Amino acid sequence: MEGFTYTNIFETKGIEYLVIISFFAVLVPIWLIMNRKTKQLEKSGKLEGFITADSIKIPQGLFFSNYHTWAYLGSNGEAKVGLDDFLLRFTGEVTINHIKNPGEKIKKGDVLTLINKNGKNLRILSPISGEIQRANSGVFENQATLKTDPYKLGWMYSIKPSDWKAETNSYYLAEDATNWAKQELERFRDFLSVSLTKYLPQPAQVVLQDGGEIAGQGLAELPEEIWDEFQHKFLN
Repeated sequence: MEGFTYTNIFETKGIEYLVIISFFAVLVPIWLIMNRKTKQLEKSGKLEGFITADSIKIPQGLFFSNYHTWAYLGSNGEAKVGLDDFLLRFTGEVTINHIKNPGEKIKKGDVLTLINKNGKNLRILSPISGEIQRANSGVFENQATLKTDPYKLGWMYSIKPSDWKAETNSYYLAEDATNWAKQELERFRDFLSVSLTKYLPQPAQVVLQDGGEIAGQGLAELPEEIWDEFQHKFLN
């Protein structure tokens, strides 16, 4: 047809199309990987410092008490005891006072140690009765161990138990411990909601978000009155 010119765009634009296709071929897999990692972080509670049930460490084989302390009976007949990850995640960095010595007797429910942060205190109760055998000097000298490994390296005392079976019979183990931790997280969320309204008329959202997510170290900067109520409701 006179005056009509046909141009094959695939011949003139072929390189450009190949570049665009190659770009998306690389971009899409990268986006999928990044999106998957973001979802994994959200699930674990690591994104934005939020704490979720999946992010709280609950190893199998340890007995967890309602005091938020744990106990593990070794083959040598001694039980190691320490603080659980739930408590440590919400208090943040604290000072732990070494108040027990080898040879001392202790009963279940007695004060095992004191933790302090900016003049606010929590009394940590022993999960078992017995005789103190050793103190973990590494924890008292370098308390960062509690944050990185509260169970294997972060134990506080080794105790020779006097009534292990009876005293741990009602404790949480394995799947029961995991379910209990989830229930405690929900209970703590409700506790924060009530306590923040009671003591802080305009509570900071960095502690409890609109969606109900709890920020890490949620107790750290809260007033002493809330720490006292936390002691009564969660550690006694």
